[in-house]
Amino acid sequence: MSADTVVTFQDRMLSLGLARVSEAAAIASARLIGRGDEKAADAAAVAAMRSELNKLDIRGVVVIGEGERDEAPMLYIGEQVGTGAGPEVDIALDPLEGTTLTAKAMPNALTVIAMGPRGSMLHAPDVYMDKLAIGPGFPDGVVSLEMSPRARVEALAKAKGCPPSDITVCILERPRHAELIAGVRETGASIRLITDGDVAGVIHCAEPDETGIDMYMGSGGAPEGVLAAAALKCMGGQILGRLLFRNDGEIARARKAGIEDLDRIYTRDDMVSADVIFAATGVTDGSILKGAHRDGPYLQTDTILMRSRTGSVRRLRYRTRNF
Repeated sequence: MSADTVVTFQDRMLSLGLARVSEAAAIASARLIGRGDEKAADAAAVAAMRSELNKLDIRGVVVIGEGERDEAPMLYIGEQVGTGAGPEVDIALDPLEGTTLTAKAMPNALTVIAMGPRGSMLHAPDVYMDKLAIGPGFPDGVVSLEMSPRARVEALAKAKGCPPSDITVCILERPRHAELIAGVRETGASIRLITDGDVAGVIHCAEPDETGIDMYMGSGGAPEGVLAAAALKCMGGQILGRLLFRNDGEIARARKAGIEDLDRIYTRDDMVSADVIFAATGVTDGSILKGAHRDGPYLQTDTILMRSRTGSVRRLRYRTRNF
């Protein structure tokens, strides 16, 4: 990443455009809330997000997207987006984080996108990542992936000056997390289980007073880990991630992405190394954002827009008849 690239990344000028991209995807997928068709909801969000991205004056490359080029027709990893007239940027996105949540009209479905200077984001392969996240205000190293679940809860409780029973941990409800859940419950801590959407799960840690969640832990998609790191880069907080591989094919995928140290533990700033902008729009109602909903002849959306350079967090309510 050259110094010139960093200078030309005008995050303030691009931020509102990024919010429009997120909003467009949410509006498109909102038509399919509760319709039981995950693929259709995702396809609608992808098409709308891509169309809006291509209106921005950027030379963008998708580094976290819908999959490899042979797996995804649009917004695939490596796809170039934008008008080609602006700065070179990396883009990480999930046009619909929570396809199942949308199809079933369940809480916390979001559209999510982050943008930073070219070369600023980890090209995470589509494998699992072991994640651990906490909110802002704690010293580095207060918790670690090497700790047991019990030790993590106890360490965070000590740092907060409260008993472990006052800690709430967010975990994806998966069979693979049975031992993890048992270890947390041994401390007396509360667990908020979620069925999908671990980007939202991590973001919840950054606003514990609003969400009641202090910590996120467990394995989920590595690309989602980079998106979550971008959000915490703006909001404050820590995230640690380590790639998990189930077979040689996944290892080969990581090496193709340029990853040589397969055991490396990535910090937030390893995953997102420069200032970024981040936008998320609610599709269904959630703890952080309201879902898209009709208001008479209008459709209304709720978006959070953040810039890490200034730490600014804006909440935007958008109303349109064009849906």
